[in-house]
This record gives sequence, structure tokens and C-alpha cells, in this order.
Amino acid sequence: MKIQINTDKNIEGHERLEAYFSGELEKTLARFEDKITRIEVHFGDENGEKFSLHDKKCVIEVRTAKLQPVTVTEHAESIEKAFQGASAKIKKSLTTTFEKMKAY
Repeated sequence: MKIQINTDKNIEGHERLEAYFSGELEKTLARFEDKITRIEVHFGDENGEKFSLHDKKCVIEVRTAKLQPVTVTEHAESIEKAFQGASAKIKKSLTTTFEKMKAY
């Protein structure tokens, strides 16, 4: 399972940030590890220097073997909160997807 972290020009992306978010995703999605080939995380600040509530965005795209990519988006006041919300959404979405596959 390969994890790629991307940031826009308004978010400073450094190794510590990447290590933290990659580790959290590995823990959260560990049960799907054999089904996931790649995860892309995109962080953005939609207003740049301006202040606004919920202007930080986290998009998580999970690519699975033999299925279409699953993508979720979360907006929050910090990238950490946006990541937590997106992480919960992607876990729920993957759980639903794989449970439906088991049913058939």
C-alpha cells in the first residue's frame, strides 16, 4: 500500500507532516491493506492568506485492485481536523464497498 501526500502552495508539507498522516492512514485502513494499492492525500487551503472557517480541505483517494477509485473530501478549520474527518469517511466508504462485495 503506497501512500502519497500532496499539499498546495498555501500548506507547508514537510517530512514530519507526511510521516504523521501516513502512519495514521496505515492504522485506520490496516484491515483493507491487502485490497488497497495506492492512497493519495491532497491538502489545500482554499482561501490562502485570508481567514475563513472551514477553508482547509483534505481529499483522500484510495485506489483498490479491480475497482474504481474511492474519493472523499472534508473541509475544516485545520488540516488535522479535515484529515480526521476525511479519514473517518474513507474508512466508512471502504467498509461499505467491501461488505457489499461480500454479499454478492
